[in-house]
Amino acid sequence: MVPSLLTVGEIAHRLGVPVHRIEYLVRTRDQLRPLGRAGNALVYTESDLQFIAGELRRIDEEKAEGRCDD
Repeated sequence: MVPSLLTVGEIAHRLGVPVHRIEYLVRTRDQLRPLGRAGNALVYTESDLQFIAGELRRIDEEKAEGRCDD
């Protein structure tokens, strides 16, 4: 089975968030490493999408509690 490769734009679309939120996480999270490139676009895996979704939830929860530094 061929793994699904996701661009930043596809991740943003699937999670229903603006692209800049995904770009921020890609820049600030050392755990996120692209699998490779598809032309000029960096591509990520489904597990990266799950990690990003978790980070977005964490950030949103911290903002709601008034304790977010991100």
